[in-house]
Amino acid sequence: MPETTLRLAVAQTTAYDDPRDIDQLRASGDELRRLMRQAHDAGARIVHYTEGATCFPSKYLMSVDGPDQVGDSDWSRFQWEVLREELTTVAELARELKLWTVFGSVHQLTPPTRPHNSLYVISDQGRVATRYDERTLSNTKITYMYTPGSAPVTFEIDGFRFGCALGMDVHFPELFAEYERLDVDCVLVSHNTAGAEPNVATPTEARGHAATNTCWISYAVIADHSPAVPSGVINPYGEWAAQCVADGSSSIAVLEMERTADHPFSPLARTYRNKTRAGLSDVPLADDRSTVRTGF
Repeated sequence: MPETTLRLAVAQTTAYDDPRDIDQLRASGDELRRLMRQAHDAGARIVHYTEGATCFPSKYLMSVDGPDQVGDSDWSRFQWEVLREELTTVAELARELKLWTVFGSVHQLTPPTRPHNSLYVISDQGRVATRYDERTLSNTKITYMYTPGSAPVTFEIDGFRFGCALGMDVHFPELFAEYERLDVDCVLVSHNTAGAEPNVATPTEARGHAATNTCWISYAVIADHSPAVPSGVINPYGEWAAQCVADGSSSIAVLEMERTADHPFSPLARTYRNKTRAGLSDVPLADDRSTVRTGF
């Protein structure tokens, strides 16, 4: 019997890109809450959404030089009060459903400092338990739009430790190795390439991170790209264990994660790798049979 289990829901949602549009912000909030109820009805303990699930602002719509040219973002265009109302309502529902809820949103900083591109972690008490800010911003994001984050973020639910990754983070294996050192069981990866073709190599990278670091990965993307790359959960073998529908619609997939002492991807593999890394040496052995590499 499993020692520890946790039911996780991963979502794919509609891509909204205009933070000036109150109706879009309201629609994104409605969609988040609809899928939260579905996750709750499916017995999930946590539901995980994509990058910019509340809004993924278009670099053109935000540009002072737009709409045809990318320039510095004018964040005064963002309907911040409407966003806060939607965030508050999502948090209230998380408390009502006793459901941990993790979703992408823009986090406003003190002007004129640019905001963070973030993941909010809402506890089952309806409080912001923590927030992760994207660390590896794209050229456009760091030049024109956002302030980068500076640290990994972890949190725990029922004995499972989660880490967070966002946007371009998925392309940097060192971030996932860092979460392995922090003894994370599952990394929540939220990714959005709204307005572009889906990068079918990106989920392959995520699968590699799962297998290399012996962890589950919840991979959340936008619904528009689901025919090529649906949201899903990757097990520590690097295999898809559950996926959303691939028809372009918003939906969830639910998976029961488990951990047992004798499971093939137990902490033993992680312990072995960390011990081996610590023992790596660049000091040559004082033996010609070792240091001379040009003979049999």
